[in-house]
Amino acid sequence: MTTSRRTFIKNTTAATAAVGLAASMPAAMSACSSPDKLVRCGLIGAKGMGFADLRAFLGQPNTECVAICDVDQRVLDARVADTEKLQGKKPKAYNDYRKLIEDPEVDVVIIGTPDHWHCLPFVAACEAGKDIYCEKPLANSIEEINIMERAAAKYKTVVQVGQWQRSDPHWRDAVEYVYSGKLGKIRTVRTWAYQGWMEPVPVQPDKEPPVGVDYDFWLGPAPKRPFNPNRFHFNFRWFWDYAGGLMTDWGVHIIDYGLFGMKAKAPKSVMAMGGKFAYPDDASETPDSLQALYEFDDFTLLWDHGTGINAGHFGRDHGVAYVGNNGTLVVDRNGWEVIPERKNDKDLIERVELQKGTGKGLELHMANFLDGVRNRKFDLNCSIDIAANTARVAHLGNIALKTGRRLYWDSDKSQFVGDEEANKFLVPTYRSPWELPII
Repeated sequence: MTTSRRTFIKNTTAATAAVGLAASMPAAMSACSSPDKLVRCGLIGAKGMGFADLRAFLGQPNTECVAICDVDQRVLDARVADTEKLQGKKPKAYNDYRKLIEDPEVDVVIIGTPDHWHCLPFVAACEAGKDIYCEKPLANSIEEINIMERAAAKYKTVVQVGQWQRSDPHWRDAVEYVYSGKLGKIRTVRTWAYQGWMEPVPVQPDKEPPVGVDYDFWLGPAPKRPFNPNRFHFNFRWFWDYAGGLMTDWGVHIIDYGLFGMKAKAPKSVMAMGGKFAYPDDASETPDSLQALYEFDDFTLLWDHGTGINAGHFGRDHGVAYVGNNGTLVVDRNGWEVIPERKNDKDLIERVELQKGTGKGLELHMANFLDGVRNRKFDLNCSIDIAANTARVAHLGNIALKTGRRLYWDSDKSQFVGDEEANKFLVPTYRSPWELPII
């Protein structure tokens, strides 16, 4: 059964140390880490994936949560109590992330905030000498991504970004098969997410923020707007002020593996079509239907998403398909298989039946992060350079949708070629008194 994001968050439990890790994962995840070294974390943004990440962190040996920060007091109180039950010790509570980062007991920071709140605490944590586990996508704009990448390099910060499929063995096995060349020349890569759990967002009137919520702080650098329940907590991801919709929510997971399998980085050009076709009158802003086509030197990559339905490609509601001359490899969170091409009633390559996944991606991802922290390893399974590249690619698709035309990308200059209108989407405007960091 396919795991939705909500189900994943709900079912994430305290992780255990992985057995046979060194045998199944790259050298960066070997048993050379020092599990006797206590690593203490502070969590910023505790409601959803932030707390799932914390549980995975506490499931690793010799870890402790010493502080939690959230601008919603109800969430903060609940997560402090939950964490005390998990580890037998009550963490400190903060409403201001800056106080948590200043805390000398905090070794690493887990950032689980909405996307528009990734850049500022990330840069502050780098400056304070803290290592970082940051939820994906890395940021809500391309210039924020660039700033965060520069900050991690300048301050020599160990960074892992929450694209945990990079640590999931069956996904990596699928890529190794792609690298074997058995598929023949790969002409296109299809990536998609059709998410039936994402129901229409009903229109609601603006109202006063809930008691205990510092709404102005929650908005932070985003534009000042009246409080509306639709834009708060989980549904923030469907509003441009705070996130990039399903393209950046799921796309950075799925597109990431399309790029990984092709050893590709920046596209030459991108075009996109889509909109609110299924639910034109609901409250969300980001498209419920979107196709983005990326041009690389010798292949194309297609991103395709739909909300409210599950009927994706190859009978899967999400996945990556590498389409080669000899066959197609399809992979999703359940496993991977190879579907051969047939000529003259013969398969061109051997069929590979479904190779099932283990469902341990997040735990292994956190183990990889802690190995990096303890041994000062920067080349992690989803280090800053990997996450930055993938997030840029996802944002390029959204910008192409907003402009309505084919855009040509200069990756060296991090800007579009000859298109000043499109370039205006690269740099966010921060609301005073917040300022975009300069690194």
